[in-house]
Amino acid sequence: MTLSRVLLATSALIAPGAAYAQTPVQSAPPSAIAPDPSIQEDPDTAGELDEVVVLGRFIPEPNRESAEVAAFLTAEDLERTGDSSAAGALARVTGLTVVEGRFVYVRGLGERYSSALLNGSPLPSPEPLQRVVPLDLFPSSVLESVTVQKSYSVDFPGEFGGGVIDLRTIDAPNEPFFSMSASIGGNTETTNKEGLIYFGSRTDFTGFDDGTRDIPEPLALAFARGVPVNSANVEAQELQRIGQSLVNAPLRLLQRGTTPVNFGFDLAGGLKSDSSIGTFGLIAVAGYGNNWSTRNGVQEEAQFSGSVLVPVTSKAFESNQNDIQLNFLGGMSLVTDNSEYRWTNFYVRNVTKEARISVGPDFDAGGEIQRTDFTEWYERQLFSSQLAGEHEFMDGALEFAWRGAYALTERNAPYETRFEYGVDASGEFLHEIGGNRISFSELDDDIVSGGADLSYTLPLSDYRDAVFSVGVAWSDNNRDAERRDLQFVPASTLTEEQRRSRVDFLYSDFNIGPTGLILSEVTGSAGSGAAAYSAQLEVAAAYVQVDAEFIPLVRTTFGVRYEDGYQSVTTRDLFGGAAPFAPTEIEEQYFLPSFTATWNFAEDEQLRLGASQTIGRPQFRELAPQSYTDPETDREFTGNPFLVDTEILNLDARYEWFFARQQYLTAGVFYKDLDKPVEATIVTSGNARQQSFLNSPQATIYGAEIEAKKYFEFPDSGSSFIANKRWLVQANYTWSDSEVHVEAGDVVRTPGGGGADEDATFFIEDGSRLQGQSEHVANLQLGWEDDTARSQATIIVNYVSERISARGAGGAGNREPDYIQDPGVFVDFVYRKDFEYAGRDLGFALELRNLLNTEFDEFQELGNKILINNYELGSSATVSLTARF
Repeated sequence: MTLSRVLLATSALIAPGAAYAQTPVQSAPPSAIAPDPSIQEDPDTAGELDEVVVLGRFIPEPNRESAEVAAFLTAEDLERTGDSSAAGALARVTGLTVVEGRFVYVRGLGERYSSALLNGSPLPSPEPLQRVVPLDLFPSSVLESVTVQKSYSVDFPGEFGGGVIDLRTIDAPNEPFFSMSASIGGNTETTNKEGLIYFGSRTDFTGFDDGTRDIPEPLALAFARGVPVNSANVEAQELQRIGQSLVNAPLRLLQRGTTPVNFGFDLAGGLKSDSSIGTFGLIAVAGYGNNWSTRNGVQEEAQFSGSVLVPVTSKAFESNQNDIQLNFLGGMSLVTDNSEYRWTNFYVRNVTKEARISVGPDFDAGGEIQRTDFTEWYERQLFSSQLAGEHEFMDGALEFAWRGAYALTERNAPYETRFEYGVDASGEFLHEIGGNRISFSELDDDIVSGGADLSYTLPLSDYRDAVFSVGVAWSDNNRDAERRDLQFVPASTLTEEQRRSRVDFLYSDFNIGPTGLILSEVTGSAGSGAAAYSAQLEVAAAYVQVDAEFIPLVRTTFGVRYEDGYQSVTTRDLFGGAAPFAPTEIEEQYFLPSFTATWNFAEDEQLRLGASQTIGRPQFRELAPQSYTDPETDREFTGNPFLVDTEILNLDARYEWFFARQQYLTAGVFYKDLDKPVEATIVTSGNARQQSFLNSPQATIYGAEIEAKKYFEFPDSGSSFIANKRWLVQANYTWSDSEVHVEAGDVVRTPGGGGADEDATFFIEDGSRLQGQSEHVANLQLGWEDDTARSQATIIVNYVSERISARGAGGAGNREPDYIQDPGVFVDFVYRKDFEYAGRDLGFALELRNLLNTEFDEFQELGNKILINNYELGSSATVSLTARF
């Protein structure tokens, strides 16, 4: 179905609206619009009726202002659920699911089909595997609201599949305030239990180390030479000094210790002040959090044994992870009679310090038991600075808005270490010297962006307007990623004593030298892969849009966006050789139309219809043929430089009934047609497995959503506990289904095939579900509010059904089943109470999470259930106290 036919059919639906003509009601009750008997009817206009304007006093302002299908999280919603980050809060929105606690899936479409904006400006990502910024980086304390727009409008970027998530930071308050809060919490799987640790540095608890993890100067000088650091390029004595300069015991020796409690604190303040040129505003928010999580689980890999799957590698793993987050938001604003200026700066640093052990049979080693120890330190940080302005002219009829932003994310992973052990006849672990690695990797990703919007409001009548808008936008996203891998190679066979020694003893200065352990760089080169790549995405766009109520009661918004996009990924050989792979370049131009009609057919009821065409671009990591191990899953990824853009047709319809203040019922349906969607797939080479990506030929997704929110009051109840409260029931449910379509003659292009056309039916099964799509997503909130006691309590239930996380390996007739993730059911409880003590306004909160102790479960199933990644999450509790001044 072409979009032009869809738009024609949709526009036909609004024609009957021209027949409506009544006296204007403008949100007034029926008694207010009765005819005045003192007013005589003009005989020249007898029989003619005025237009009708039905707005509805219960329709919330965001829903009234938006012409699109959208969901809105207000500051009140964020406070009620008590979620600490934007990612957690968005899990409560209809049709949204959160993966790995960081990435938001909208209507079953992966994070690549959603874009995140901060105050309308795009953001870069510190994640090697994603171009989409993880939303756990945004603490809820800095957010005023979150908008999830599910139908497309041309004033947003054209990369749109599931939705656009616009995070709006808090602004300067009308009244000065200052608040402080502190929290403490724990988890049943982690807190006060023995867990893996390693020392690191003395200042790790701050989120910054004391320089221990800096690349040693001798090694940095060797890296700068542009040749591999090994005995062929570096003299023996110098190589010995470089090896001895690497930090040993603090970053390699795993120990056990008692895991402490989680804790954090936040500070916030703001004010406004009048001056001769306008009203100045200041806002500042700062926070610190220190949390621990222990995982004990199983990771398996399988192969066919006849017609069933059997595990060939089954490893038990233990991980203890310390997450430290620091964040700061600072903003200034100036408001004059006709203008508003805002300067917003946001900084967040999220550090993960992790110690892990994996033990189990290794298939490549003939089934022998093998142990691998890991120590890791991942620094992720984001800085964004935005300057924006809004101006009114011609008594507000002409509005001009502009924005400019710079955002930088960095991911630094120094001293990732891996040490392997075999087992002797007595069951004692011995060093397998060939399995040691010490890695240094860096990723820098920045975006420079700007935009301007001009709108003119033309009155069509006393009650109806037409808004004509034009705008331009530009963004330039650049990424640079580099990884260096080192290994100690023995000059001769290790002695039995050395193989049994402690890791810091084996790799001590005494054993490093020409006759002992020799440092050798094993970074990928031209013959074995790309160790570095540079990437760019530059998009220039312009749009025109009309938002008008040409027909009474029917608001139509239509327009077209033009985007000129250039995306490239260039691999680099760090040692001056030819690039391992030819540069990947995708240069496309698109005209992206959109149409939405909102029929306000009753005072508090609306019907929305929408149609649009949008795109999805492959992410940098998906295009970069550089191997990378994901620490979350221990799965190795490699990109596909032959991926192309996805083109998407979007259709939406939604009914909205706001029957009382803050109470509503909505129901909708949606349909999406995706041409060449990108999906993850498992590929094998011998016994080794990697996760790569390909363009499936086509896919469709369709579904229905329903959401309701209702308050109940029982003032005549005999119980004061019930009578003094307003009781809340809020629920939403999304059902969706999807199909990937492939038929004879369809082709795909993979790295293994060198970019040549390959039979798509070998890799993809026709009729299978789209990756990431869950058939059922449901949320339920039950609670009460007591204004007299200044208290609030909510039970929160979240359910997400199974979804495909990766396509199974193999070919037609012998394909493994897909990897399935089963998120399951989560039940939380949040209680809040405000009170006064010693003349201070205080707030207490209790949060209980995952009360059902739901586990993380990713598996394959064919005859046997293969536990791809399975571990307990535990239940957690947090209490906090806030003081307001």
